[in-house]
Amino acid sequence: MSDPTPYARALPGTQPPLDSPAYGSTHKRAPRQEAVRAPFTLTEASSPRLSPSFMPVHADMSVVDGHAAMGERIIVAGRVLDEDGRPLRGSMVEVWQANAAGRYHHERDQHDAPLDPHFSGQARLFTDEDGWYRFTTIRPGAYPWRNHHNAWRPVHIHFSLFGQGFAQRLITQMYFPGDPLLALDPIFLSTADEKARERLVSKFDLDITKPEFALGYRFDITLRGHAATPFEDDHHA
Repeated sequence: MSDPTPYARALPGTQPPLDSPAYGSTHKRAPRQEAVRAPFTLTEASSPRLSPSFMPVHADMSVVDGHAAMGERIIVAGRVLDEDGRPLRGSMVEVWQANAAGRYHHERDQHDAPLDPHFSGQARLFTDEDGWYRFTTIRPGAYPWRNHHNAWRPVHIHFSLFGQGFAQRLITQMYFPGDPLLALDPIFLSTADEKARERLVSKFDLDITKPEFALGYRFDITLRGHAATPFEDDHHA
């Protein structure tokens, strides 16, 4: 396969390193050798078909089987853009997060916090013709994570974005404005450039807020280029 179309590369310091000393587990999983280019086959580059016709859409995490989840209901919306500000249409966005008490609905999470039977913490949606996505959820809680003494993760939501197939995937996290834990978090701080880090912090948006229902936060995602959102891998670099 020929080299991809050239594009503006991320600026130094605007993407987190694969091995960040303060973020302990990265040292164990970061590659020790140079990457080896493996050519994509047609199947890897174009399959499976990621569209609402084939993948179920679930954009409201605040209700399960007609029962409301516990916690502060919020709406998160934004646009997925390329390096020139053009919308990415039909991109699949998957979301996962802890509940209002700071616990994931996952067997490996044994944090001493309550589980909410009416909150699974998972969503899947697709961007529209203008690159917009939107979902309703519960504001997650902070939680301890044992990276260092008295370590707590800031309030955050995980995002996974897909292109035309599973080989085209980027992962990032969205944070909330004014969180005092951001200044102490090795994952957030692993992106050296301050302006790039700020692209990970959502903004309160009254236009997204639904009256008498939920507050709204905007989180735009730029996939590559000088203004790219920091991601948890280097496939875009």
